[in-house]
Amino acid sequence: MLLFLFRRIAAGAVLVVVVATATFLLLSATGTDVARNVLGETATRSAVAAKSHELGLDQPLAERYWHWMEQAAQGNLGSSWFTGDSVNQSLVDTLPVTLSVVLAGMLIAVVLSVALGTAAALRGGWVDRVVQFAAVLGAAVPSFLIALVLVVTLAVQLGWLPATGYVALGTSATDWLRSIILPAVSLAIGATAATAMQVRGALIDILRADFVRTLRSRGLTTRSVVFKHALRNAGPPALTVLALQFIGLIGGAVVVEKVFGLPGIGTLANSAAVRGDGPVLLGAVVVTVVIIVAVNLLLDIAYGWLNPKVRVS
Repeated sequence: MLLFLFRRIAAGAVLVVVVATATFLLLSATGTDVARNVLGETATRSAVAAKSHELGLDQPLAERYWHWMEQAAQGNLGSSWFTGDSVNQSLVDTLPVTLSVVLAGMLIAVVLSVALGTAAALRGGWVDRVVQFAAVLGAAVPSFLIALVLVVTLAVQLGWLPATGYVALGTSATDWLRSIILPAVSLAIGATAATAMQVRGALIDILRADFVRTLRSRGLTTRSVVFKHALRNAGPPALTVLALQFIGLIGGAVVVEKVFGLPGIGTLANSAAVRGDGPVLLGAVVVTVVIIVAVNLLLDIAYGWLNPKVRVS
């Protein structure tokens, strides 16, 4: 098991370095005059040259890359070129917002997908057809459209939940929950659709397996067979899909945060990309990849627990 974890951690570390390097090179290849953008079009050439030297943009690319990697390895992601604010602090301020929405969306997706997939596999008939239709519809409709519908109906027309804004958990747990429900549901619907169909398909196959017939012949109830044995064996394929859906939720959070006016890491990265704020964008990308790697590592551990063959393969 330790070797299994070590391989996954090593692969994740390599992925972080590769993505960080690719992002750094792409930002450097844009040819944007950052110092001019920071100072404005009316700045003199001498002022622009001084600003470029201050930001270290007049150094060779390899030297700038090595300096950034050295600082990042120590946990220092630099400062914003435009505001001078610490990138670390900006990420600390925005990361809880995105994580609140994404993790809540994941939780909703897990609960709904297991419930719907299990119901479709066990009931069959019209229940199965309704679940399949809902899954196709949920996968086809983009998250931003779902978000707009939820805002108009539940927030604006009915006034049940706030349309925009975010309340920190430390300020008020109730208001925090109210502020993330609609964004989380917007993200969860697409993930629920894909994962529910995976649970349904895996569960149908397992319920036809020989060991299930053996368990039933011994007098075990359907409830016991499904929840104690079948669902555990259906877990690994569903976890694989769920890992991919988590990446999709992180990407979808950028759009959903815009719709609901949430000050999350997606909004931060989008603003940095528009302005060409390299340190902020690099920091947001690196932290996002680290989160994805960490979550996939946890899913790999769960996969290995459900399927011991993975630990020795």
